[in-house]
Amino acid sequence: MALLPTLFSASACGGPADASTGSGELTVMTWAPAGTGTADRPGMTALAEAISRDINGKGGLNGRRLRVLTCNEHNTPAGATACAQQAVDAKATAVIGSYSQFGDNFMPILERAGIPLVGGYGLSTPEFSSPLSYPVDGGMPALIGGSGRQLVDAGCRTVSLVRPDTPAGDNLLGYLANALKPAGIKLLDVKAPEQSTDYTAVARKAIGKDEPANCLTSALGAEPTGNLLDSYRRLGPKNTRIASVIGSVQQSVVDSTGGDNGPLAGAYVTSWYPPESAKIWDALRSVARTDSAGVTIDVADPGVQTTWVAYEVFRQAAERVAAAGRTLNAKSLTALLDSGDQMDVGITPPLSWGTTNMLASTESPRLVNTWVTYQVVKGGRLTLQQPGFVDVRWVLTGSRPPA
Repeated sequence: MALLPTLFSASACGGPADASTGSGELTVMTWAPAGTGTADRPGMTALAEAISRDINGKGGLNGRRLRVLTCNEHNTPAGATACAQQAVDAKATAVIGSYSQFGDNFMPILERAGIPLVGGYGLSTPEFSSPLSYPVDGGMPALIGGSGRQLVDAGCRTVSLVRPDTPAGDNLLGYLANALKPAGIKLLDVKAPEQSTDYTAVARKAIGKDEPANCLTSALGAEPTGNLLDSYRRLGPKNTRIASVIGSVQQSVVDSTGGDNGPLAGAYVTSWYPPESAKIWDALRSVARTDSAGVTIDVADPGVQTTWVAYEVFRQAAERVAAAGRTLNAKSLTALLDSGDQMDVGITPPLSWGTTNMLASTESPRLVNTWVTYQVVKGGRLTLQQPGFVDVRWVLTGSRPPA
């Protein structure tokens, strides 16, 4: 997989004067929360800057320099609004990667300015419904639906979903129910606060009577999941199996909770991508090692991986726009992505946002990547449980499972 062409970095949340671009430059933006204590994803913006530093000396993006702006979204509606407005003021060609649960706030701002969102993390419904959003993963719906099917295959008879007590968390129930219903598995909804250091009551409810074939899956953030696992370990269940989704559990969480000696030993994990140990991530590892202004870039972080995939899609699209003899801007980029051309960056199945690829869903028609990977914690590492991808499209549409 080729590295991205040159990007030129401009970080922090500057205003319009900071974001002025010359005729030989392109401007894009990546945002994510930092300093919040629970939802932080500083590696995503750090990677955008590392990409720019790594490839800035390689001739530019089709001969033009690309200016990367980054913004702290603060995990608030106001922060998401401010970052989106900065992208508008900067006349950004695209917002690439980025993490925010406040799509209702940022997406209308981008839409009014005609700025596409390429590869958002996938936390909010507008990312899967807006005609200017081009998601590269299936977001939480695909993960939680995939986790349900993974637990069906594992022989679970009862599944407790530990999820945020938020509207976004409410939406997860239906997808998990779709996955479990054909197998007649009982689903228990366990709401959890987003910010807490003691999840004993939550863990106790999820474990219940700790009967055989009882399973627990977490859809919290990485830090809350770590706290949940502390409570789980103290309660010491004998029969309840642990599962989770990537982002709630990643390699750093496995390491911090004791690896094979911790509660995640043998845990099932559903992801959008291959494990971080796969060679497909070698180019990301190489770029992440570049100086990142003191920010550690965890290449196992799915936010970092999604930002990488999003920039790869942007690069590929930019090359095709140039090959067609057109100038790359928000309008030409959107036209190319809408054309139905497949983008194959070698990490996910080929992606296309043409009308024939849309999901048969009124809520998330643009969720075009319905594929997940099944992983398991083995030897203290996240490893593939089975080769390749699993398509959970039928779960996301509420249709019948394939025969």
